Amino acid sequence: MDTFPDLGSLSDQELKEVIAQLTDEEMEISYKRRILHGKIDILRAELVARLQKTGGRSILADVNVESLTEILAGKASPPSE
Repeated sequence: MDTFPDLGSLSDQELKEVIAQLTDEEMEISYKRRILHGKIDILRAELVARLQKTGGRSILADVNVESLTEILAGKASPPSE
């Protein structure tokens, strides 16, 4: 982040330029924020639609957690070819 300028050392024109620059930067950031909020809204809507399809059931409900734990810990027997 840029340091804040010494206001006493800036001319009126330089102050106007700093204001314009910061205003442009704020508009750009605001635009990006609105785009991100839109993407978040779309993702949330997709998640709600999926949960409604499954009745709120998690996709992990059918996972054998004990078996997965053994596999990840390296305790499971190697797969047969």
